[in-house]
Amino acid sequence: MEKWLVILGIWAMCATCAVLFIRGATGASSRRTPADERARPASRASAGDTRTALND
Repeated sequence: MEKWLVILGIWAMCATCAVLFIRGATGASSRRTPADERARPASRASAGDTRTALND
């Protein structure tokens, strides 16, 4: 009986590690988009174009 508990414990640990590894290896599908990809307000966009034009 004790031998089966040890074997069951080892299998349970391997299964737990496999589940945690697979969960960590796959990315979450509900991630937010980075701040750089979001649309900027028109005032900031035009100010950036003005600065670029002045630097040229």
